[in-house]
Amino acid sequence: MTAVELIAEALLPTGSGPFIARAYRAPDGTEHVALVRGQLDEVDAVLVRVHSECLTGDVFGSLRCDCGPQLEQALEIVAARGAYRLQEHGADTVDANTALGLPVDDRAYDVAAAILHDLRVKRVLLLTNNPAKQRGLEAAGIEVIERVPLVVASNPQNARYLRTKRDRLGHLLNELD
Repeated sequence: MTAVELIAEALLPTGSGPFIARAYRAPDGTEHVALVRGQLDEVDAVLVRVHSECLTGDVFGSLRCDCGPQLEQALEIVAARGAYRLQEHGADTVDANTALGLPVDDRAYDVAAAILHDLRVKRVLLLTNNPAKQRGLEAAGIEVIERVPLVVASNPQNARYLRTKRDRLGHLLNELD
């Protein structure tokens, strides 16, 4: 299992309420953040969202993806529970990455699992539409009790992107059609 180092912790007030932000450093030097709401339980499943950073969606509110709305909705759901350019020329997200010589999906979930282990979280309710996240966490020893869908409305700018995620990457987005 990947080891992570806790490097900072601070109170983070958000529009969804206060969270504790815990910053971690992975062995490769990358930094990751866990937002924690409420007390964590080593026995009961914890509601978890493993979110891959998307500057344009998360920060600038791009309508070309569903990243920002997924993050916002996940924070609201956790808070409510009280616990916690090739594309311009016609390529979809998979084709664009392939044309650039990049992996189709380069995300790994071992760091997320290591952070959950550091938080003593062993069982989760996973907020995701991506079955690979569930498999990745389970492979790292996190028990996924339930996959909780994140239904984010599509718009004309992100509908093709979302269909690609569903049709080519296996994301569970049946509400699109």
